[in-house]
Amino acid sequence: MSIASLVLVINCGSSSLKFSLISFTDGEPVLSGLAEKLGLDEASITFKDQAGNKYSQTLPESSHLSALKILFNELNQRQLLPAVKAIGHRVAHGGSEFKQSVAINSDVIEKIRALSVLAPLHNPANLVGIEATMVLLPDVAQVAVFDTAFHQTLAPEAYTYAIPLEYQERYQVRRYGFHGTSHRYIAAEALTAFDLNPADHGILIAHLGNGSSVCAVKNGKSVDTSMGMTPLEGLVMGTRCGDLDFGAAAYIASSTGQSIESLYKMVNNQSGLYGLSGLSSDCRTLQEARSQGHARATLAIDVMVHRLTRHLGGHLTSLHRLDALIFTGGIGENSSLVRELTVKRLGVFGLQLDEEKNQQAFGGRSCVISKANSPLVAVLSTNEEKMIAMDAAAITSAL
Repeated sequence: MSIASLVLVINCGSSSLKFSLISFTDGEPVLSGLAEKLGLDEASITFKDQAGNKYSQTLPESSHLSALKILFNELNQRQLLPAVKAIGHRVAHGGSEFKQSVAINSDVIEKIRALSVLAPLHNPANLVGIEATMVLLPDVAQVAVFDTAFHQTLAPEAYTYAIPLEYQERYQVRRYGFHGTSHRYIAAEALTAFDLNPADHGILIAHLGNGSSVCAVKNGKSVDTSMGMTPLEGLVMGTRCGDLDFGAAAYIASSTGQSIESLYKMVNNQSGLYGLSGLSSDCRTLQEARSQGHARATLAIDVMVHRLTRHLGGHLTSLHRLDALIFTGGIGENSSLVRELTVKRLGVFGLQLDEEKNQQAFGGRSCVISKANSPLVAVLSTNEEKMIAMDAAAITSAL
C-alpha cells in the first residue's frame, strides 16, 4: 500500500474520539482506533494497525486535545504524519445550510456552531475535534462531512412537519435525516454491485445499529428517510425510542412530574431495546436471551422488527420501483434473525429470503440473500470512514 498521501478521518463524540488513517489510493485503513471515556479519570486510547494488532494507553489528560496529541505523536513516530494531506471530520448536523461536504474555514466553523442548537449533543463535540486539530496541524486542509447532507434532496412534503409553518420558517424545525454518509456510500455501492441503471432505479436501505434509520433512494438521491430533526425519530434503536406519540410524552410528564429535560434523557438514553428488555441495548445479547425464552428480550426484538417493516413499507411509496432492499450497519450486516423476521413480514411485497444465504451473511460479507424469484434483498457492508476520506481527498485535491 502506498502511503504517499493519507487522509485522517476524525469522528468526535461527547466522550469519545474515533479515528482512521486511510490511503488516498485504495481507501484502506493504515491505522485506526478509539479514544474513549474522555472527561473521566480512566480515559484511554486504543490503536489498531493494518495487521490487526491492538494496543492501548492511558491518556495523561482526559480530553479530546490530549487524545489528538497522543494520536499525532503516534503518527509522527511511525513516520506517517508527513503523508497526511487532508483531515475529514464527521459533523452530525448541517441543517439546510450544507448540502454537501465542504472545506473548513472560519465561516464554516461559525455556521456549524450556530447549528449546535439543532444537535446540542453532537455538533459541539464535532467542533472540539475540528478546532483542536486546526491548532495542532494548522497547515493541513480540513473538510467537514455532514450526516444530514445526503438528505437535502428531500421534497418539502417529505421534510415538513404538520405544525404551524412559522416554526420551520423561524426556528428551522423540519426533518433533516441522519446516517447520510452511510446511506450515500451504500447507494453508490449498490449501483455497481447490482448493475443498476443510474438514471432509473429505486432502493431501500436499512442501516441498523445502535442508531438505526431507513432511507429510500431514487436514482441516487435520498427521497425519504426515517430520522427527523434529530436522530430520535423513526426506528427502535439501542437506547432511543424512535417514533412516540407526543400525547404519550405529555401524559408521562403530567403523571410523573418529570421535566422536558428528564423526558428527553429517557427517550434518548433509557428507551429502545434497552428500555423494552430491561436487559441490554445490544442486539446480540437480546438474541441470546430470546433463544433462552427471555420474554422481554423477545418483545424488544419483535417491536424493533415491527417498526422497521412498517417504515420500510411506508418508504416504498416514495419510490417508483424497487430494485433492492439492502441491510447494512452492525445489526443489518450481522443479525440473520433480524433480517429473517423483517423479510418475512415484507412477504406481502413479494420478498422471499434464501435461508441458507442469510445465515452465511455476517462479519462484513456482502451478498444477495433473497431467492431467485424474489425482488433483490442483499447485505452490503457500509464504510462511513472511507466515504469521509473520499470526500476529503476530492475536495482537498481541488483546492
